[in-house]
Amino acid sequence: MRIMGLDFGTKTVGVAISDPLLITAQGKEIIRRDKPSKLRQTLARIEELVQSEEVSEIVLGYPKNMNNTEGDRVEATKEFKDMLERRTGLPVTFWDERLTTVAADKYMMDAGIRRENRKDYVDEIAAVFILQGYLDSKKA
Repeated sequence: MRIMGLDFGTKTVGVAISDPLLITAQGKEIIRRDKPSKLRQTLARIEELVQSEEVSEIVLGYPKNMNNTEGDRVEATKEFKDMLERRTGLPVTFWDERLTTVAADKYMMDAGIRRENRKDYVDEIAAVFILQGYLDSKKA
């Protein structure tokens, strides 16, 4: 079984999947939608990935502010967590996602990805950082 990591945004969801040994996280894809409220297709795609990748748990980035307070995105993320649990029947664990987008941006800069192309990958790489942090914490 594998673990799925998700970086939930207003118009995208970055997806990462662990290896079967639960050691490393790999980027899978970015699910895009036209409007923030249109989640049906997003949830359907996640459900497809859960089945095809034999996922047993989902880790969802928790968007706390840098001062450890909860901002506007937290409520939408909590609602998305509830939808995921109902749709997939899997446990969904929150994981602090502070600085994952910054880390993903730095990673792409170091990899030589041009600035105008980074937005095409940032959510998927942020999902990898979220999932890898979670996997590393389980090993400790």
